[in-house]
Parts: sequence; C-alpha cells; structure tokens
Amino acid sequence: MSNPDIAIRAEGLVKHFKDIKAVDGVDLSVPAGTVYGVLGPNGAGKTTTVRMLATLLRPDAGTATVFGHDIVSDPAAVRTQVSLTGQYASMDEDLTGLENLVLLSRLYGYSKPAARSRASDLLEAFGLTFAAGKQAKAYSGGMRRRLDIAASIIITPKLLFLDEPTTGLDPRSRNQVWDVIRTIVGEGTTVLLTTQYLEEADQLASRIAVIDTGKVIAEGTPGQLKSSVGAGSIKLRLHHTDQRDHARQVLADALGAEVELDDDPVALTALLPPGQDTAAQGSHALGELSREGILVDDFSLGQPSLDEVFLSLTERTDA
Repeated sequence: MSNPDIAIRAEGLVKHFKDIKAVDGVDLSVPAGTVYGVLGPNGAGKTTTVRMLATLLRPDAGTATVFGHDIVSDPAAVRTQVSLTGQYASMDEDLTGLENLVLLSRLYGYSKPAARSRASDLLEAFGLTFAAGKQAKAYSGGMRRRLDIAASIIITPKLLFLDEPTTGLDPRSRNQVWDVIRTIVGEGTTVLLTTQYLEEADQLASRIAVIDTGKVIAEGTPGQLKSSVGAGSIKLRLHHTDQRDHARQVLADALGAEVELDDDPVALTALLPPGQDTAAQGSHALGELSREGILVDDFSLGQPSLDEVFLSLTERTDA
C-alpha cells in the first residue's frame, strides 16, 4: 500500500552504460510537499537517477515508486504526476515568452482563451510580464530558467524534478529562481532538486542525499549532515592577552574539546566533537570562564558548512 506522505521511494536503483555503472544501488525516500536535495559533483549519477525516476530511463536493477506508482510497471501513471525541467532551457528561441507558454498550454489541451490566460498568469507569477513579447533568445539566463520552470507547471504537477536549475546563473538570477522554487513548494508541489551548489541545497532543501560515484553516501537534514562532521566551534576573543593560556585550559576541561590558539593573541577556538549541542556548550563555556575570572570581549558559535561536509564525505569515499 502506498504512503501518501512519501512522494518517491527508491530501493537499490542501478543503471549501467556499457561498462560504466552510473548509478550503483541508490535508495531514496522523499517526503511529499518538500524540497529534497540530491547533491553531488558532475558525473556523480544525479541526472541518471532523475531520468529513471521520471521514467525516461529504465533501471537495470532496483525498484522505485512515485506517489505509489511503479516507474517500470506503471510509467504512464507516473508521468501524470510529474514534470521535469532539465539543465538547459528548452524553449523555442524564436518564439516570445508568451508564445512559448501559449503553445505548450494548447498542447496540454487548453482552449485558445484559456491558454493565453494561463500563460499570462504564469508570466506574472514569475516576474516576466515585462518580457512577454520578447523572443526567448533575448532573455537573460535567469529569465530563461524562470520561463522554463513556468513551462513545467502549466499543468501543476504533484512532483517537479529540477535538474541543476541554476547552473551558470549569476547570484541575483539564482536567488530569483530560488524564490520561484519556494513559491511552488508553498503551493503544495514536491520538488526533487539536483545540484552541485552546496549553498543552494542548504537554502532550499529540508533533506539532502549526497551522491558520489553513483551511491548515496549520506542522507539527512542539512543540520544532521553538518553535525556528522563536527558539532561546530566556539570562538572567543579575550580582554587580556595574559589570560589566554588559562582560558585554553578551562575550555579544554569544560568541553572535552581541542582548543586552538589563533594568530590573534587574544583569540582562541574550541573545536567541538560530533553530537554536541553547540549553543548549550557555548553557554557552559562562558559560565566556566566567568567563574575563573576570565574576561571575554567577543564570543561566537560556528557550524560546519555543507562544503566541509561534502569534502569530508567524499574524502572518506575515495579513501
């Protein structure tokens, strides 16, 4: 029996291209109504996984369902639930933005008036009304991506695959696409987002699967992935230089952590082990320093970035 709270369930997906195993036993469980990030470098198997889930490729092994429909035995039902936006804009360059969306709406069965109305609504929702009459080839990269995503939701899908939607975009255009994705999810669509941008996954995804060499090497919330390589750090700047050695010992005893002396003669950093609550440990550290009469001018908590997580995980995989 299918679980309506799970949009995608995949177990042991495998895909070969001749002698190359592009996907090597991928397991995924994607909650409905969320952004689920699939993070990995070029060639990791992200796009191949998406193409199998979207029924564009047949897996060589394993099983997967999309809202309860099997991707191999019931692909037609899967296709009624999903839409896919690939890495590159697929609009007709010589048509205007409005003409592209009207054409696609007509292909979906809209009447002429309804197609024009739907196209106009989407252009307005995606901030493209001002460019409705311009040919797509005159659009900027960010405008093309927004138009492409708009085309993907002419018929609002239950599940939208976004395969590296911001590749090559400048930061402003990337932020605009992120806002579009948040709006889509806010209206109830589940999004499976593949990306090689760590910040993108951190900004958008409620859960992330890290894929490398065709395998899922880690999965969890951004916070869980970050804590898996270390709970974080506590950075201090002291009022008196001559208290630094004492402060180092107090922190090491109180936190059971390695404490590094920074180049700044009044600064030091405690590196917390995995599984600890950084905020609680920070509060405890300040209390111990105060009891010892050590004056602190500046205090901050740090957490590993997804960059550090990814580097740590892929180094373990390569080892």
